[in-house]
Amino acid sequence: MRSWSISLGRVFGIEVRLHLTFLFLLAFVWLTESAAHHAPPNPGRGVALVALVLASVLLHELGHALVSLRAGIRAKSVVLLPIGGVTMLDESYALGNTGQGAKNWARDTRIALAGPLVNFVAAAVSATVISAVLPQTDLLAWPFLTSSNLLRSLIWANLYLAAFNLLPAYPLDGGRILRAFFARKVDSVEATRRAVAIGQAIAMLFVLVGMLWNVWLAMVGFFLFIAAQLEERSVVFQSVLATVQMSDIMLTDFATLSPADTLEDALDKAVHSLQDDFPVIRGSDMVGVISKQKILQALRTQGNGYVQAVMSRIFEVAGRGETLASAFRKLTAKNLSIIPVVEDQRLVGIVTLQNLMHSMALLAESRKLRREA
Repeated sequence: MRSWSISLGRVFGIEVRLHLTFLFLLAFVWLTESAAHHAPPNPGRGVALVALVLASVLLHELGHALVSLRAGIRAKSVVLLPIGGVTMLDESYALGNTGQGAKNWARDTRIALAGPLVNFVAAAVSATVISAVLPQTDLLAWPFLTSSNLLRSLIWANLYLAAFNLLPAYPLDGGRILRAFFARKVDSVEATRRAVAIGQAIAMLFVLVGMLWNVWLAMVGFFLFIAAQLEERSVVFQSVLATVQMSDIMLTDFATLSPADTLEDALDKAVHSLQDDFPVIRGSDMVGVISKQKILQALRTQGNGYVQAVMSRIFEVAGRGETLASAFRKLTAKNLSIIPVVEDQRLVGIVTLQNLMHSMALLAESRKLRREA
């Protein structure tokens, strides 16, 4: 999700990211309005219309985030899509609530309804203000959503977004309510998969109907299909983290450094290793960690010295039987790139962000081969 989105900053401590499908929406508005008016549309008004949609989506997601916060669930970031958003929850919640659907379904329903409610309120307030200030504005004229009348579009963008999100198509809010209902009987991953299947079926229906009747419906179906895939991958990833132990994916053949090593010696060892991060060991005790990048940076700026002078003394450790979910929380909480694995106060392995995806892929293939055998 991060690779297909750009950061817009933070609101109430929540990182807001813009998904690149908004660029597709901008091109779509330009093409459809050009065809409708048989002339090139005003590019500034097209950008303004997309900005109104973006503002409506942001209000929608902030409604979810604030109600979530009141329920004790902190959102780390929100990825804005033209049909709504994908909320990335704090790992301590997302990874610690597997199987809690039966208990939390009412709370999840309240959170899902918060977004459409905010849009309905925004539409009502906008309509009241516009009618009072500019009574000549026809708020019911067709088309409801057009760059030629941005005030009317502000109202209808919120109404469309609220009504659309109440459809029972995951990851729309109606689909989230449906998933909460499923989660009363099955685990969160299976509930998500059921809701995603229904959501993708509705998305394909939108695409087919849109190709025959209204191209806007086809575009909405396209965005809905993408959003469902993003959410499903996120939930599956979280569930996998909760089932994998450190012993399953840790590196057992790794290099270490001593605090008494010089930086040139450390760099020479790094050249002959695939590691980017190294534990620093004094005797049998681990005293720090250092990265290849840190070694190079220190050599360039300070010249040759000792590892002890530039190593980081801030690190976390994990046990062999600890889940990857727990370790991942430790990594992200302090923005670390390596976590040592210990047993009986002895270093037995390491897990780094560099090797994590490679190890997870091999573990998945290994488990698949065992099942087939």
